[in-house]
Amino acid sequence: MKYGEKIVSEFDIEKDLEIWPNEHKKNYLIKVILPEFCSLCPRSGYPDFATIYLEYTPDAYVVELKAIKLYINSFMNRSISHENAANEIYDVIYDKIKPKYLKLTADFNPRGNVHTVIEIDSSKL
Repeated sequence: MKYGEKIVSEFDIEKDLEIWPNEHKKNYLIKVILPEFCSLCPRSGYPDFATIYLEYTPDAYVVELKAIKLYINSFMNRSISHENAANEIYDVIYDKIKPKYLKLTADFNPRGNVHTVIEIDSSKL
């Protein structure tokens, strides 16, 4: 197994999703775009591709960028629905850093004439 495959396959959300203290007290928006999300359809096994848009206003913590990349890559060989993937990513980020505001948009590539976009916004919950 190559080192990248090993890191992704052994990713542990509890120890590897690194968070850092937010050194700034003002409100500011962090936008992270992850254009290479991939998971497997739980019904067919076909790959599903998406761009994940993550926006948040941090409170006490921020997510380290390499850690979020590895977390997103850990979905590559998982069978998971669009809805479950989007909700899991949102919940993990929210639970880890407890931001003042969080919005996740999962824009899945069309497959079989269906284009799915899932949006979860803390200001609307």
